[in-house]
Amino acid sequence: MGLEEEIEELREEIASTPYNKSTESHIGRLKAKLAEKKEKLENQSSSGGGHGYAVEKTGDATVALVGFPSVGKSTLINALTNAESETGEYEFTTLDVNPGMLKHRGANIQILDVPGLIEGAASGRGGGQEVLSVVRTADLVVFMLSVFEIDQYERLRHELYENKIRLDTEPASVSITKSHTGGLRVTLSDSVSMDAETIKDVLREHGYVNAEVTVRGDPSIDELIDSIMDNRVYLPSIVSVNKADLIDADYLPTVKENLQSHDIDPEAAIFISAVEEKGLEGLKERIWEELGLLRIYMDKPGRGVDYEEPLVLPPESTVEDACLDIGGEEFLNRFRFARVSGASAKHNDQQVGLQHELADEDELRITVQR
Repeated sequence: MGLEEEIEELREEIASTPYNKSTESHIGRLKAKLAEKKEKLENQSSSGGGHGYAVEKTGDATVALVGFPSVGKSTLINALTNAESETGEYEFTTLDVNPGMLKHRGANIQILDVPGLIEGAASGRGGGQEVLSVVRTADLVVFMLSVFEIDQYERLRHELYENKIRLDTEPASVSITKSHTGGLRVTLSDSVSMDAETIKDVLREHGYVNAEVTVRGDPSIDELIDSIMDNRVYLPSIVSVNKADLIDADYLPTVKENLQSHDIDPEAAIFISAVEEKGLEGLKERIWEELGLLRIYMDKPGRGVDYEEPLVLPPESTVEDACLDIGGEEFLNRFRFARVSGASAKHNDQQVGLQHELADEDELRITVQR
């Protein structure tokens, strides 16, 4: 029996087994086996080579536009950025990944127009694995749906999930430290509903024999397996609904009902028209909010504070991160102290060290050894 047949058998057995406390351990073992076999199949498929999409990450953050063919991604990226992505009223116009640069609030945000996904992309259909590998490198996923095909959302999320992309969630709190003896020793916080034997069974399926394991929170079996596999990517996402200019006002309640049926808050979705370039400012602002970038205005010796070209850093960046961005390890090694004014400071011109966490629109002056 081939791997694909084994995978299908496992899926069928999982689907046909009722989930309860008495079957939890059995289902855990089945799901662990399934994850291992899917990984093995994927490695076999990728070893065959084939066309890939090599995109250099540039700018302050990277956003991946994800949607089925002909949903309007190319038109949108052309409207948002300086890209020149071919557009057309037929499927599969985009055959390569086309990057463009959105300049917004002083930041350079790379937008990737990836080839339209199709169902089965995660298993290789339509070059889907190569496309999805590009999505994994992004900082934010923007789903682009047609206002007439909201049901595409679930299929797109499924393809990303199958390619180990976890959206709008955090990794489970699972700590595993291998040891040489003692078997599997599991410590659970009070909030964990899964029993220790289920966790041990899942670990054994992944080859663990001796280890100290601590589980906090209340992870599901799937989340436990994700933590063990340790090759999942966790990304935020937002939803944009294109072709909003083509619907009548009396059809809008239907669209909102369709969004709600897929657990999308209609108030959180961004309605746009890529062709008419409507709603794009709202989309830019939402992208900015989700990325959480920090604009740091540098106080430059003899020139004052530069408000025109801020230093743009990822969320939760520190003074140390700023030093590294400015001049690398050499500059960091010359650091003496810094002074900060703004939201992160207790008072204007507060003297701080390398571990001080910065906030958006802080003013920062760094003093270094000569």
